[in-house]
Amino acid sequence: MKAGSRSWLTLFTVAWLVIWMVQLTPLQLLLPLQLDQENSQGGDEWIHTVVISGLILGAGGLAGVIAGPLAGAWSDRTDSSRLPAWLGGRRRVWSLIGTWLMAVFLVLVGVTHSTWVIGAAWIGVCIGVGVASASFTALIADQLPDDQRGAASAAVGASQALGIVVGVGAIGSLNLDPWAGYLILAVLIAVVGTWATLVLPDPPVDVTAARATLDPTRGRWESFRDKDFSWMLAGRFVANVGNALGTSLFLFFLLYGLNQDKDTAEGNLILLVVVYTVFVVIASIIAGSLADRGWDRRGLTIVSALVQSLSGLIIVISPTFTATMIGAAFMGVGYGAFSTVGLAYATDLLPHEDDHGRDLGIVNTTAALGQLVGPVLGAGLVSLVGGFWLVFFMGFVLSIVGGLMTLGARKVPAVTRISST
Repeated sequence: MKAGSRSWLTLFTVAWLVIWMVQLTPLQLLLPLQLDQENSQGGDEWIHTVVISGLILGAGGLAGVIAGPLAGAWSDRTDSSRLPAWLGGRRRVWSLIGTWLMAVFLVLVGVTHSTWVIGAAWIGVCIGVGVASASFTALIADQLPDDQRGAASAAVGASQALGIVVGVGAIGSLNLDPWAGYLILAVLIAVVGTWATLVLPDPPVDVTAARATLDPTRGRWESFRDKDFSWMLAGRFVANVGNALGTSLFLFFLLYGLNQDKDTAEGNLILLVVVYTVFVVIASIIAGSLADRGWDRRGLTIVSALVQSLSGLIIVISPTFTATMIGAAFMGVGYGAFSTVGLAYATDLLPHEDDHGRDLGIVNTTAALGQLVGPVLGAGLVSLVGGFWLVFFMGFVLSIVGGLMTLGARKVPAVTRISST
């Protein structure tokens, strides 16, 4: 299979679709339902459940953000000459490790009834997501020229939204218990993740020769000293927190903010996810195409974050289900474009060619950390005011801040990108 070919891009997209299903279906549906069953006893106990959910998701996010860059750094230095030929080059072995970590710990999350064990197992899932994500993302910088990176980034962004709608839609419409949902996700990632890992090309790299060209004075985490790279990361993190505040507590908002019954809330959650997904996919495709055609990637990233911010403002002004649907559409447009163009822009700012895996692991897990820190912050805000208005308002504010922080990174002209590939 040739890197960048239609078959390569299709399989790459499918792999990301399943990774996102594994991460986001529990976040949006399975974990809230499971924890609500285990901890909510009526009355104001729902606030306690929201706080526990936020803490578990935040702990998982922290584990993932540590695991991703470490796995990326280790994959950059993996000597494929010491591995069997079927394991390929630097990335494949780490993709397999991440895939099977996700599968094993998903099963553990599903079968336990202890809140603490659920939390510990979810941390294991997030570590697997971080490891696999770093390995798959590195393939973009390893194998694709600049004029194909926008399309690959669009595949990552669009599959994120599709992962939510396919996962939440399938499990919600089948009315499956949480344990059955976890089992389906575990089997899916084990089969699809292993298949994609073994089929996507991963040519061997002469690590000994690569090490000989390294600057001995450069520190292991030297990339953080690069001003442009650091500003991009900061903006990406903050904007993702803003997105998570606007989306991660949707089920709790429907149940306790709009006072809908369980069946109605689950059905309406699927509708919100579908609306969000449609606009994410459309925006991802259009934004990825514009990024590959020479449009200003930094400018597109900033505008996308500002569009995303409108979602929270709409819901604060009118906390109704109709307004929430409209907000989900704005969130989808903004985040779909932001995640796609932002990832393509990140590849423009990678400081060191021999550290692509590590640095893209940082980029990827910075976004993931934002998505999983958001629920922790949201839970605290709900507990603080006893409602959801402050959650959506902070989503509005942080989306703007994240976009504006990206101004701290340099603009990369299209001619510079093309000449560097």
